[in-house]
Amino acid sequence: MLKVGLTGGIGAGKSAVAQSLVRRGAVLIDSDKLAREVVAAGTDGLAEVVAAFGPEIVGAQGELDRPALGARIFGDEPARRRLESIIHPRVRARAAELARAAPSDAIVVNDVPLLVETGQTPTYHLVIVVDADPAVRTERLIATRGMTPEQAAARIAAQASDDDRRAAADVLLENNKSLDDLDERVGRLWQERLLPYEENVRLGRHAPTGGVLRVVPPDPTWPRQAARLIARIDHALGGGFPVAHIGSTAVPGLPAKDVIDLMLSVPSLAKADEIAAALGRVGLPRRAGEWWDNARGLPGQTWPKRYHSNADPGRPVHLHVRVEGSPGWRFALLMRDHLRAVPAAREGYAAAKERWSAVHGDVESYAEAKEPWFDEEAAAAEEWAEATGWQPGLTSPA
Repeated sequence: MLKVGLTGGIGAGKSAVAQSLVRRGAVLIDSDKLAREVVAAGTDGLAEVVAAFGPEIVGAQGELDRPALGARIFGDEPARRRLESIIHPRVRARAAELARAAPSDAIVVNDVPLLVETGQTPTYHLVIVVDADPAVRTERLIATRGMTPEQAAARIAAQASDDDRRAAADVLLENNKSLDDLDERVGRLWQERLLPYEENVRLGRHAPTGGVLRVVPPDPTWPRQAARLIARIDHALGGGFPVAHIGSTAVPGLPAKDVIDLMLSVPSLAKADEIAAALGRVGLPRRAGEWWDNARGLPGQTWPKRYHSNADPGRPVHLHVRVEGSPGWRFALLMRDHLRAVPAAREGYAAAKERWSAVHGDVESYAEAKEPWFDEEAAAAEEWAEATGWQPGLTSPA
């Protein structure tokens, strides 16, 4: 099963995307619908709302009087939070119940207007954000909901900012054109990413890489993408296992293969094996075989690790699971921090990448060509560590 979170600002076209996905076979869970269901007449949810806000918010037929409730909480932040504390847990519980009832090979899409605001993004394999220019959204709200321009602007301003939603997006669907254009792009997303992603998660396999080398200019969103992945891992494992963004995409300004390298710290390889299934369920299945780190400066010695990679065909990820304190664990952090701190080292690595990529067209030969440089980098980084008093930590100033 693949769990997809769908959100977007009011008037962006989230409902159109939801219906487009349903037509292709998605199982839709509509949080707005559930929010009404959990406080329907006769429910314990409504009883708790009445206990909190008084009998005047109940209509003549025993149903929730939404305008009266709205007037009661308008401008009252504690009251709004009290209402959310009653409704949101019930909506989440009902959504989880519906997801469990879906087929094992389903793509379950949770339509959640307040997905970002409520901090639920790490609970999904993928988050889709539907976006549109504010002027376009305002026009739609005026045309379809009868709002005034002022009302539309107020509703837009009351939600999460566009920047916050974009930061949460694994997939950003711009919806400034026609519905046909939007539907076509949803169709490509379904065929090229969602269907293979679901199958890969279900079968516990990683997405194919192709092996073709492509070094790209630095992407300022790489740290943000890493943060989303780390949040999912933390959620899947219940915390307690530090995860760091490492490798070239963790060094600002450095060209790299478009692969997010992460390192998960464990107390032992037995623990790494114990949590492997949970990582697979979150979309990071374990790679078969035995994997080792070269202990730079200690000839002939290696340190074993576990290696996971992406089931998502749209986001390459390497997850290195290393024993905390091992030489491979230490070198990954030292190299990252050295390259972040020393411009000459960073620039030298960038120049070397350009030379290697001009000669080697596949990932394997490119990796082999880098080995002598890594030995030199290990020596230089150790000198820097001794001079600066560096100690390994999972984060460092970028």
